[in-house]
Amino acid sequence: MIDEKEKMRQILSLGLELAQVRDVDILLERILSVARAFVNADAGSIYIREGETLKFSYTQNDTFQKQLAPGQKLIYSTFTVPINNASLAGYVANTGTMLNIPDVYELPDTVPYAFNRGYDELTRYRTQSVLTFPLKNNRGAVIGVLQLINACDPAGTVVPFAPEDEPFIMHFAGNAAIAIERAMMTRAMILRMISMAELRDPKETGAHVNRVAAYSIEIYERWARSRGVAESEITQNRDVLRMAAMLHDVGKVAIADAILKKPGRLDDAEYAVMKNHTWLGARLFSDTFSDFDQAAAAVALNHHERWDGNGYPGHVNPLNGEVLATGQGTPGKKGEEIPLFGRIVAIADVYDALSSRRAYKESWDEGRVLETLRQEAGRQFDPELIEAFFASFDTIRSIADRYPSA
Repeated sequence: MIDEKEKMRQILSLGLELAQVRDVDILLERILSVARAFVNADAGSIYIREGETLKFSYTQNDTFQKQLAPGQKLIYSTFTVPINNASLAGYVANTGTMLNIPDVYELPDTVPYAFNRGYDELTRYRTQSVLTFPLKNNRGAVIGVLQLINACDPAGTVVPFAPEDEPFIMHFAGNAAIAIERAMMTRAMILRMISMAELRDPKETGAHVNRVAAYSIEIYERWARSRGVAESEITQNRDVLRMAAMLHDVGKVAIADAILKKPGRLDDAEYAVMKNHTWLGARLFSDTFSDFDQAAAAVALNHHERWDGNGYPGHVNPLNGEVLATGQGTPGKKGEEIPLFGRIVAIADVYDALSSRRAYKESWDEGRVLETLRQEAGRQFDPELIEAFFASFDTIRSIADRYPSA
């Protein structure tokens, strides 16, 4: 048995770990993972408050995960529940109190909340012990709910959650809430920058950039694991890449409206001007203070480069767009000369563009999009990363449903 002093040391260490994660989606995944590990929970979910509702934002389930092939992820849909006393999560958000229930199928008639067995009946999963607690910020406001499901003893038998763990979980919840608010502020600032681009370019929407960013980390993660990259490095890079990918087209704020908002295709002169958004975006991050600045600059500058060297902007000075003498036989960077994050976002951006309606085209059907990506492996795209894209396609398809266009 771990004593209370060691448990508190673990909780404090976990709080410091959460403080290092900057992207809110990566953070929610990490919060759920470490909370489940602390109490040995088989499953769990996080809900984030949006007005008077809770948005089901992230879930994990070891029982179902073990049924998948290596590298595959659980597919789930987001939904909302009202903040009232009818459901477990709604009650916790409404009252700000924790619920520790040994068996949700045996709730007494005197409680106001109920457990919906619909998911269990659909999936043949048996939810039993449930620990649901509020995520409160330092002002005491509930910003979300964390729900842990089916505590397991060392033999794997489902048992109630230990009451003596509750104070440690509540301390962890406070740290988690602070980290979530900080990450949400970072996301809000990024989306404000994107909103400026959206005012200029109707294609550059929050849904588009969230999809591109989420696709990118799935491609990266599959590629990195196939190469045996250390988990610590994967975790760090996913956090940085997701934020950088959201800003891939931020340089469009400097492109004239007549070009950005033109309803048809651009002529050669207009297209030449449009290409400048790559180095103009990179210039925003030229004062490098962090790994995020480096990644954002690399993505902005290189996401239109091609594996065969026929992309743009090629070898340029990102401060002024001046072409640099390289002696290369192609106009653009070629192969692994293109930074990894740029090669990844190139695939994610093209996939989303082809799958989405534009002013000058309708969305392509899925089969045509996928065939195009296959054909362009080794020409427009890094063939290894295309393999990673297709290996994670079930998850990528589900991401599109999570961030629908308005």
